[in-house]
Amino acid sequence: MPGGVIVAGGRSTRFGERDKAVADLAGVPMIRRVADRLSGVVDRLVVNCRADQRAAIDDALSGYDAPVGFAIDDDPDQGPMAGIGQGLSRVDADAYAFVVACDMPLVDPDFVAYLFERAAGRDGAVAQLDDKWFQTTHAVYRAGPMAAACEAALARDDRKIMAPLGDLNYAVVDEAEVQEHAALGPEVFENINTEAELEAVAERFF
Repeated sequence: MPGGVIVAGGRSTRFGERDKAVADLAGVPMIRRVADRLSGVVDRLVVNCRADQRAAIDDALSGYDAPVGFAIDDDPDQGPMAGIGQGLSRVDADAYAFVVACDMPLVDPDFVAYLFERAAGRDGAVAQLDDKWFQTTHAVYRAGPMAAACEAALARDDRKIMAPLGDLNYAVVDEAEVQEHAALGPEVFENINTEAELEAVAERFF
């Protein structure tokens, strides 16, 4: 099976004092909710985070049923695209990996499997909603090309999340495909930015 990368290095400024990666979501740390959704779809995980997060995240993922490695940010606060590149740099260059933000607990394993299918033979598969919004932090990439594209974007001081895609040959997964293959449709991409959003999404886990 292919791998998974969870990006967790953001500062979560809208979330308050706590690190939302390990915030309690219906009795389970949010990053563990995300990891558990990937069980059976990926055979290993890489977590991108800051050094000061590692101990708490390691504890949250204790006993996970696949190997877990860490890609620690050497230069924190470079943004999610840098985190994607850092995480993928710990994956075999020719391998595919599903990349997801730690605050997207509604990730759907069937949809992840479909993204892997669509990425085959390309550099990745990225969903696009409303003919505009690309879901780059909930996508499949071939590790080597995407990591290199992220590094190139950072070298030219372009931190936009979309910047690396211009260097890739990737499949665009449209909204009709999302509706067909994700049980929640576009809600699968919901991310948690505030305590109120965490409370609201917790109702789905009871």
